[in-house]
Amino acid sequence: MKNILTLLAALLLSPLAALHANTAPAKQPNVVIFLVDDMGYGDLACYGNKIIQSPNLDRFAREAMRFTQGYAACAVCSPSRSAIQTGRTPYRNGVYNWIPAGRDMHLRKSEITIATLLKAAGYATCHSGKWHLNGMFNSPEQPQPGDHGYDWWFATQNNASPSHKDPDNFVRNGKPVGKLTGFSGQIVVNETIDWLKHHRDPKKPFFLNVCTHETHQPIEADPQFQALYPNVDESHRQFYGDATQMDAAFGTLMKTLEEMGEAENTIIFFTADNGPEGDGETKRNCGSTGGLRGRKRWLYEGGIREPFMIRWPGHTKPGSVCDQPVIGSDIFTTICAVTGIRPPADRVIDGASIVPAFDNQPIDRKVPLFWHYKAPKDMHIAVRDGDWKLLATETMDKFELYNLKDDVKETTDLAAKEPQRVEQMHKTMASLVADMAKGAPEWKSGGKKGDAKKNKRGKTASALSPTTPGAGDFAIVQGAEVSKTTDGYLIDSKEEGFALKKLDQPITHRATIKLSYQAAGTSGTKNACFVFGNEPKNEALIKAGTMIGMHEHGIFQGPWSQVKKGETLAASFSPDDEFEAAIDIDLDRHCTTLVVDDATVEAALPADLKEIRYIGYYTKGARSTFSPMTVTLEPKP
Repeated sequence: MKNILTLLAALLLSPLAALHANTAPAKQPNVVIFLVDDMGYGDLACYGNKIIQSPNLDRFAREAMRFTQGYAACAVCSPSRSAIQTGRTPYRNGVYNWIPAGRDMHLRKSEITIATLLKAAGYATCHSGKWHLNGMFNSPEQPQPGDHGYDWWFATQNNASPSHKDPDNFVRNGKPVGKLTGFSGQIVVNETIDWLKHHRDPKKPFFLNVCTHETHQPIEADPQFQALYPNVDESHRQFYGDATQMDAAFGTLMKTLEEMGEAENTIIFFTADNGPEGDGETKRNCGSTGGLRGRKRWLYEGGIREPFMIRWPGHTKPGSVCDQPVIGSDIFTTICAVTGIRPPADRVIDGASIVPAFDNQPIDRKVPLFWHYKAPKDMHIAVRDGDWKLLATETMDKFELYNLKDDVKETTDLAAKEPQRVEQMHKTMASLVADMAKGAPEWKSGGKKGDAKKNKRGKTASALSPTTPGAGDFAIVQGAEVSKTTDGYLIDSKEEGFALKKLDQPITHRATIKLSYQAAGTSGTKNACFVFGNEPKNEALIKAGTMIGMHEHGIFQGPWSQVKKGETLAASFSPDDEFEAAIDIDLDRHCTTLVVDDATVEAALPADLKEIRYIGYYTKGARSTFSPMTVTLEPKP
C-alpha cells in the first residue's frame, strides 16, 4: 500500500500529470496578451507623450492598473517574448538573443508555455501576429506556435514584409496565405476577431496572444493616421501614424470583446518587448523613452522599461497606478494565479505573480529582476534590488550602480560610493549568471553575440580560406580579388573594390535580396556591403551593409568618402560576428531598406534610377566573406 501511494504521489508531481491535473472551473476568466513591438516607455499619451494620439490605450489606462516600472525581460525582441511565454528568464529558457531567419536558436519543445498550460486546462488558444521564437519558421525542423499550445496560429517569423502595408509573409496554421491588403496591426486583430467569432469552441474560455508589428521597422502607416500629424516631416509622421495605427487595432479588439459580452470576464495584459529603435530623431526611428537613458539593445532603463498595464474588471481598480517593478516573465505566473493553474514544478519559474499588487500588497518575488544581453557600452548584465540597479560587464569586472528612485535617468554612478552594496549585488548577479548557464543550450549559431566567432556554417572567419579564383562568377570585378570559398565568396580589396553580376532580368519594380557576410581579416579595416545600381561605376553604385569597424549599419551611394552622407545606424556587435541581411529595393517609392541584426536603415534612391542591372559585393580596404545571395523579384503590376 505504501508503495502504491508513493507511486501515485510521483505521478501527480510529474510535469505531464501536473498538466492534465489542471481543470478549468465553470467561469474561468478569458486571457489576452497584447504585445507591441519596439515601443518606448514614452510612446503613449497615457505615459506622457505630447504628440502621439493613443485614445484607445488612454481609455484602457483609465480602466486598468498602470505600472510605472514595467520591464521587458530583454532589450531585444525574441528573448522578451520567450520570457512571456515561459515565465523564465531568457538565458534559462534558451532564447537569449534575437533570432534571424534560418538560425538554429528556437524555443525548445521542452519549454512549457502558458498556451500549453491553458490548453491542458480547457482553454481555446490563439496566436496572431509576430512569433519570432524560431529561425526555421513554418518548418518541421523546429517547434512552431502549434507545437507550443496554440490551437490556431496566424504568424510571421519576424517582421511584416515588405512593411506594415500589404504584408505577404503571414502563415496560417502552417499554410502561407500570400499577399494581404491592409495594414499589419489591423490584419492581426481582424484574424483574432475572426477566430473568436467563427473558429473557436464557444463553450471554452479563450486565450489570445496578439503581437503587432507596429512600431518596428520597416514602418508604413495608413494615410488616415498620418493625417493626424500634418505639421511634422514625413518620416516622423509615418512613425506617429504607425503608433496610432496600433492603438486603433487595439481599440477594435476591445470593442469586439465588449460587443461579445466578454470584456468583463477577461484579464488583459498590455506591454511591449523592448525600447525604441534608432536615435529618436533620424528618419522613422523617433520612438520615445520618456527621457530615460539608452534605447533598444541597451540595459539602461530606456532599453527595457516599457508601458505595462493590466485590466481585470472587479480585480484591478480603474485608473490605479502601481509603482512596484514588474517584468514580462511575471505575466506567465500571474495568468497561472488568476486561472488556478499550477506552474510546472520541475523547473525554475522566474516570474512572480502580480496579483497581490491588485490590492496594493507587495509582490512576493523569489528571483530578482535580472537581465543579460550583449548590450552597447559594455554593460551586459543588470540586476535590481529594491530601488537599486547594478549593471556589469560580461566578465563582471566593471560595475555601475544607480538608485532609480532618486535617479531614474541613470545619470549618477554610485558604485564608488557604495562598495558594500556593489559587492552584495555582485554576489547575487554572479549566482544568477552561474545558475542560468546550467540550462542554456549552446546553439551552433544565432546565440549570444560575440560568444562564438563562428558563422552559421560552423566555421571561423579565418577558416574560410579560398579554394579557387571566383572572378568567373562575376561580370565585372574592379579593385578587388575574388575567390570562391566552400560557402560563397571572399572579396579582398586594397582600396575600394567590388564584384558585380549582371542580372538577366533587370529590377524595374521591387526586389528583395538576402545574404550573409562576415569580416575575414584579423586586423585593420572591416566592412562588408551588398551593392547595386544601373551602371558598373563606383560613383553610381549604392552600398547597403555593415561598416563593421565603425559599429554601424548603413546605406550610401558612391565612394567610401560618402559613407557619412548616407543613412547610418549605430549598433552593438562583435567584429567577428556573421551578419544576416535583407535588402528591399523599391523603385516605385524610390527607397531601399536594409534589415540586419534586427536593425533597420532606410534611404532614398535617386529619382532618376529606373532600373537595376547590376548587383554584387563591396569592400573597402578589407577582406570579407559573402554567402551566395537570393534574389526575389516582384514584377511590375
